[in-house]
Amino acid sequence: MRKFDIRKIRARSVSVDQLSDRMLLINLYLTQLLTFVIGLVWLFFQGRNPLQLMAFPSNGMFALWGVGLAAAVLLVDLVISRWVPEDAADDGGVNDRIFRTRPLWHIAVIALVASLCEEILFRGTIQYAIGPYWTSILFAAIHVRYLRHWIPTGLVFAISYGLGWIQVQTGTIWAPIAAHFLVDLIMGLIIRFRRENQ
Repeated sequence: MRKFDIRKIRARSVSVDQLSDRMLLINLYLTQLLTFVIGLVWLFFQGRNPLQLMAFPSNGMFALWGVGLAAAVLLVDLVISRWVPEDAADDGGVNDRIFRTRPLWHIAVIALVASLCEEILFRGTIQYAIGPYWTSILFAAIHVRYLRHWIPTGLVFAISYGLGWIQVQTGTIWAPIAAHFLVDLIMGLIIRFRRENQ
């Protein structure tokens, strides 16, 4: 039996085209799991109760804020996609690979997992500690695939700031979760059906 040698582990950069569909999904879900765990651990160190953070609001106003922000984001994205060359908003093909062949239920699951995990970390803990502006800078940085072009980087920053703003306005994390879910779901469906019609 050979001994395991940690020094032989090598990290290398790969493009999205070099990943199999299975590896891409594993990477997506592991990243979201890590995001969720970091969020829960950070909540613990902040001395806050996760159940209190996730308490569902008694009225539905949060949903209106979420739908409103999602509609604004989708409108801006539509304008950008109409007048900005596609290569200026390229994410390296990651979103296309994630959504283009997924069944509808899986697109919804991906959108739900991403919105819950990312909002618990970013709006639930980081924004609590450093405010919406610096949280948005970190949110844009973690979406590293967009950093090659200033338009998607700026859009991710603006979306993140909007998510933080609606949490402040509503006092609940469910408003940014709803907006994040709707944006990811609708963008995933657009990619899925656009590719199907080509």
